[in-house]
Amino acid sequence: DEGLVDATDRHAAFLRAVIARQAELVARWQCVGFVHGVLNTDNTLVSGETIDYGPCAFLDGYHPDTVFSSIDHHGRYRFAHQPAIIQWNLARFAEALVPLLSEDETTAVALANEALDGFAPLYRSHWLSGMKAKLGMEGEAPGDLELVRDLLSAMAERRADFTTTFRALSEGREPEGLGDWLPRWLERLGGGRSTPEDTLRRMRAVNPAVIPRNHRVEEVLASAECGDLGPFHDFVAALRRPFDPEPGHTVYTEPPPPDFTGYCTFCGT
Repeated sequence: DEGLVDATDRHAAFLRAVIARQAELVARWQCVGFVHGVLNTDNTLVSGETIDYGPCAFLDGYHPDTVFSSIDHHGRYRFAHQPAIIQWNLARFAEALVPLLSEDETTAVALANEALDGFAPLYRSHWLSGMKAKLGMEGEAPGDLELVRDLLSAMAERRADFTTTFRALSEGREPEGLGDWLPRWLERLGGGRSTPEDTLRRMRAVNPAVIPRNHRVEEVLASAECGDLGPFHDFVAALRRPFDPEPGHTVYTEPPPPDFTGYCTFCGT
């Protein structure tokens, strides 16, 4: 970023820019149900890109404490904890920059802490904006955050499939088990300026129908190990069009079978 090079406080500006990019990145993860799996500091890139995701997986049935990685016995990298882990990693990054922030250590630490304090509000803003887009909610209204949280709570209670729940809403279908949440959501949408058709169209543009489902990943890996790469290429073709799958790829929109439970991932895979 050329602006950082010319900034009078370029090291502090650099730290703030890294924090901003990480806040946006992890918010995007949370909005699509992505679990990185091993968020060590060496797996966090200053450019705000996802790297080194060997044990990653996508949520099927939603629960905030979902863990996939075989080494994460205590849930340190569980789905809901990813923003806190990224913030912890950023604190370690800020510590490394302290000697560059100011010749006075007290001033340098204060600058680092000030920058780090900006992570949480940035993350919350990106996350809420992303979730509201998934739900077609325009503008600002009292209770928006509560409405999103109540949906997630209802989903967690019955382990509703993360992807198909949002996709169903974007296609005008009513997922089961949402109780009185649906009327509240529909009332909120009624306050927007868009037509119902436009709202659903915008929702479909941000709610994928196809994700790399864990059971499908295992299927294509098993086929590849037997020398058949056909399923792999078909799967990749489907993933290239996550929001508007071709008719022949609708099989990839389906959730896993009921007996596909306890999925576990491993580093290096």
